[in-house]
Amino acid sequence: MRQGFAHQAVLGMGPDDDPAAPGAAITTVLCGHWEHAAPCPVAPHHTRAERDGDELRLRVLFATEPDREQRVRADIDRALGGGELTGPDGRTARWRLLRSGPAEPAVEEAAHLERLARG
Repeated sequence: MRQGFAHQAVLGMGPDDDPAAPGAAITTVLCGHWEHAAPCPVAPHHTRAERDGDELRLRVLFATEPDREQRVRADIDRALGGGELTGPDGRTARWRLLRSGPAEPAVEEAAHLERLARG
């Protein structure tokens, strides 16, 4: 049975780079491409990005079976560690992974995590 988890990361990213690109990179690693038919095959997920100067703070919510949690986290880190993604417009966004790791789900994220767990 799927459970909900949270992951957070901080990236170094220039102001002209697309803040959605790291989330698309995560989706590409987890699902094969950033555009795919639902449901997500490994872990339904949602990524929120917020700029803070030259840093981009990511919050990733995902749902998977508990025995796959570490694999999904490793896949998230692998996607972010790649440091770039070329979008459909041909522009390449680049970033540096500064920090990444597990996070406690916030109370206000509970309903979203339940939806993700249902698939």
